[in-house]
Amino acid sequence: MLLAEEPGLVDALLLLSYPLHPPRKPDELRTKHFPKLTTAAFFVHGTRDSFGSIAEMDVALKLIPAAHALFEVERAGHELQPKGAGNDLPGRVVEEFEAFVRRE
Repeated sequence: MLLAEEPGLVDALLLLSYPLHPPRKPDELRTKHFPKLTTAAFFVHGTRDSFGSIAEMDVALKLIPAAHALFEVERAGHELQPKGAGNDLPGRVVEEFEAFVRRE
């Protein structure tokens, strides 16, 4: 929310498991500031996150006028720990975020 009011503080945002809404309360969206966001934003989100589905995230991110991307973590919930998989996630997130920032 701060960057919606004070753009230019950082070059890009890395948002891990953004809580789009409280679990089981999809009508309580936390997106009011999205249309004012002019900083590039890279979202990392689990496909099983109860704070917002991938489909809900896709719709919400369209509100952001700045460059943005969504990196989906298969079989992961809000804690971003994929079920039944080795965890090379931190390295993958860094790699994808760096590529996103280079494109912007």
